[in-house]
Amino acid sequence: MKSIKTFAAVIALSVVSFGSFAQTVTATGATIDSAEAKIAAQAQQTGSSYRIIEANSNNGVHMTAQLIK
Repeated sequence: MKSIKTFAAVIALSVVSFGSFAQTVTATGATIDSAEAKIAAQAQQTGSSYRIIEANSNNGVHMTAQLIK
């Protein structure tokens, strides 16, 4: 029973730790380059790297990225 509680605590702390390091941001622009430049600027402000997780181009570009510290 003690090992189950320990396992549950480790899982809970892992989820909290992961959430504190990853942040999702979005940007829009006329081109892919302009939207990515906005994402890069947001990442630079927080001292993070980024990974683009979504991009859509319907009358402009909408991009979502995950900032990683």
